[in-house]
Amino acid sequence: MPRFAANLSMLFTEQDFLARFKAAANAGFSGVEYLFPYEFSSAEIKAQLDAHRLTQVLFNLPAGDWGKGERGIACLPERVEEFRAGVDLAIAYAQVLGNTQVNCLAGIRPQDADCASLRQTFVANLKYAADKLKAAGIRLVMEMINTRDIPGFYLNTTAQALEIQAEVGSDNLFLQYDIYHMQIMEGDLARTMANHLGQINHIQLADNPGRNEPGTGEINYRFLFEHLDSIGYQGWVGCEYKPLTTTEAGLGWLKSHNAI
Repeated sequence: MPRFAANLSMLFTEQDFLARFKAAANAGFSGVEYLFPYEFSSAEIKAQLDAHRLTQVLFNLPAGDWGKGERGIACLPERVEEFRAGVDLAIAYAQVLGNTQVNCLAGIRPQDADCASLRQTFVANLKYAADKLKAAGIRLVMEMINTRDIPGFYLNTTAQALEIQAEVGSDNLFLQYDIYHMQIMEGDLARTMANHLGQINHIQLADNPGRNEPGTGEINYRFLFEHLDSIGYQGWVGCEYKPLTTTEAGLGWLKSHNAI
């Protein structure tokens, strides 16, 4: 059975951020992920990880002004210097927190933007980040996101991500495969994960529709968890879902799907 990490940006949000680490451990999770650590010192977060014996699994590179609707800056030509500074900041946090991978959010395509310029910028930024992170012993993943939840997001499908990965040409760039997003965009989940297992370094989950916990929608997670075992997936699965009611009330899926 895969190892499951609680996404603290989505789960246990009834509590302050630093209190969510204890809640995750008490619920049986051995790892945690979240959108960003940057509002807190790395020492504060490391103290929570150590106190509750949790593995820091993943966080994102700085992604612009999240509160104003930005969802990444990696494809934006005018934000290259900001992107590079963000890579340095992410490395500094990861080295304290102990996680060996970070995720890059491509960003939203500006209206009337030159497509060639966006791709060139995205590829160049990924090359830069992959090289810098490799030197620090950290893997880079990039995430495909559906166009329903984030209209205009630049990276949307597995095929597009594989093309970008090939163009970057780095052995330190991988895919973050979010089952929820890819169910909406392309389906064929089991076959895609099996065919591209070598390119996938992190998986996330939520059910569809609703983006709630497994067992609330159309995705057969019991089958997919067994499938990940059968194909030899060795990475983490991040639980990035919106609890249907409260986090605690919805955690029954872990037992009903043999996840713990």
